Amino acid sequence: MAGGIRDSAGDELAETHEINVTPFIDVMLVLLIIFMVAAPLATVDVPVDLPASTAAARERPDAPVYLSVTEDLSLLLDDSDVTRDGLAAALAARTGGDRDARIFLRADQAVAYGDLMAVMNLLQRAGYLKVALVGIETLPGAQP
Repeated sequence: MAGGIRDSAGDELAETHEINVTPFIDVMLVLLIIFMVAAPLATVDVPVDLPASTAAARERPDAPVYLSVTEDLSLLLDDSDVTRDGLAAALAARTGGDRDARIFLRADQAVAYGDLMAVMNLLQRAGYLKVALVGIETLPGAQP
């Protein structure tokens, strides 16, 4: 209660030194609403169309280990069928237990990204961390 109030003797009462925070709260609420509306607009989902690789082909090892994922999500180690549960044992037999051997992973074009990642997780759990993705070699500037 500022200004104009006098006591019975006619002297002014002591001034109060309080900040009125109501305007600050109003401004903060308006800024909060603005940021709540603007934040979802800043994160727009963009469809990703990954390009074909034009990297130079690396020299192939003498006895490469190919793991293929077919369209029906079955696994082939080189040319023989292997189950997901038996993948670790089959890889250990094929590589002689060498966990540093590079595994060449081939997948049908119809295989979903999530299914390919599941196979890569199987390889990681089996201890094989060196995985090379095999694709069709294209010339630079050529359409895939």
